[in-house]
Amino acid sequence: MSTSLLYHAYGMKGYQYVHSKYVGGKVIFRVSKDRVDMACPSCKSCQVKMRGSFLRRFKAVPIGMKPVVIELPVQRIECRDCGVVRQVDIDFADERRSYTKAFERYVLELSRHMTMRDVARHLSVGWDLVKDIQKRNLQRRFRHIRLKDLKRIAIDEISIGRGHRYLTVVLDLLSGAVVFVGNGKGTDALDPFWKRLKISGAEIQAVAMDMSPSFILSARTHLPSATIVFDHFHMIKLFNDKLSELRRDIQREAEGPLQKEVLKGTRWLLLKNPENLNDKHRERRRLEEALSLNAPLAAAYYMKEYLREVWNQPSKEEASLLLDDWIAKARVSGIRMLIQFANTLVLHRNGILAWYDYPISTGPLEGTNNKIKTLQRQAYGFRDHEFFKLKIYALHETKYALTG
Repeated sequence: MSTSLLYHAYGMKGYQYVHSKYVGGKVIFRVSKDRVDMACPSCKSCQVKMRGSFLRRFKAVPIGMKPVVIELPVQRIECRDCGVVRQVDIDFADERRSYTKAFERYVLELSRHMTMRDVARHLSVGWDLVKDIQKRNLQRRFRHIRLKDLKRIAIDEISIGRGHRYLTVVLDLLSGAVVFVGNGKGTDALDPFWKRLKISGAEIQAVAMDMSPSFILSARTHLPSATIVFDHFHMIKLFNDKLSELRRDIQREAEGPLQKEVLKGTRWLLLKNPENLNDKHRERRRLEEALSLNAPLAAAYYMKEYLREVWNQPSKEEASLLLDDWIAKARVSGIRMLIQFANTLVLHRNGILAWYDYPISTGPLEGTNNKIKTLQRQAYGFRDHEFFKLKIYALHETKYALTG
């Protein structure tokens, strides 16, 4: 092996090839450092004396399917100028690691396409070494996330396991990157984020969230000038949940087997958008039969479709008129569910109409939450909670199928 091959293949400059051997299925290269390149690690003086050496082995990029090990006698030197006795610097590897920097880069590249177990098996190393390399890389890149440029963010919580374990996630809606992952849910989970945001000097324009009272209180306390936008998908989902409860109550109180049979299995038909009903499966006809049997159910269903139009108006003023009309009709309907939901809309009216000022939602964050769940499922869970959070910060860079 030539000295130039050591440099170009393994990034080792200033080292000489000594010999190679093949032991236990591994290719072992012995190298030595040029004495003319030895300098004091403290003052960089070349006036040094040799004080012995000790042998170290480093995992290197494999050749074909054969693992490669670099053997290097690491020299200890005494500096004549400053008097310190230390080992010489190793520029091709971290002095506290058992692998070269080129090997580390190779592992990170493979990790973009393969699971940790597959990478470990391919390189004949333990999976914990692959994890250590990934974790150190993520720590370097995401230890200090820049918050100064944040303008529009989304906040939501995600369940990550049994026992009511939650994470609170904050997403930059402009870049699609996760900028904060807090433990738990509620105001306490966001406190570290607000402190860092205040220090960064960021000027947040709008915050998308659901109608969680804790999120609303926290955002209004720490971002008094930002506009809160209530996510319209959560709003429709909340109404759908109420509609499902109404259908279940009506079916339970239905008189006669005919009404019960017609109402049975209509839940998903009520929740579907009219344009998505499948006429081949008689979905539209079945829905019309169910609505014809019960006036309150029909009123609630058509009010759901009317509510969707709040976000389809040409202007905020027309949306405001439509929302007020919806609330008025709900209150005179005599249906308890609609009256209660109308009161909810009154309390959150400004946040609903704020969508016309900032047309944002938590939709991108919901997509990120799905990726988090996929990441957790494919890895069969994470015992290292810090590593799990670091992987979440890097999700926006994922271009391949997620691997645990």
